[in-house]
Amino acid sequence: MLFRRWGKQVYHAFWTHDGAGQGPAKLGRGNRWVIVGIVVWLGEGNFVLLASEGEFNGAPTAFYDLFRIENGKVAEHWDVVDAIPARDEWQNDNGKF
Repeated sequence: MLFRRWGKQVYHAFWTHDGAGQGPAKLGRGNRWVIVGIVVWLGEGNFVLLASEGEFNGAPTAFYDLFRIENGKVAEHWDVVDAIPARDEWQNDNGKF
C-alpha cells in the first residue's frame, strides 16, 4: 500500500469536488485503476510527487499524484490522470514521462 495513514486530507482531483474529504475509498468506485509501474518518485520537504503508468478502465494511462504530508499522514492530494495515446498518435517523441 502506498500510504497506510490518511489524515483528514483535502483532495484536489479530477474525480471529486475540490476540497472534498471523501478519502481513498472513492478511488475505485465504479472504475478500474491498475498501476503497472512507478516512473518517478520525488520528495522534498513535506511534498511527494509520484508519476506512474498503468490503466484506467482498460486504457493506457499516466497518473501524476502530488501529496502534502503533515504529521506523517497525507494532508492534501492533487492528481492528474491522462490517457496515453498510441505511439503513432504522439505529437513528439517525449511521451508522457
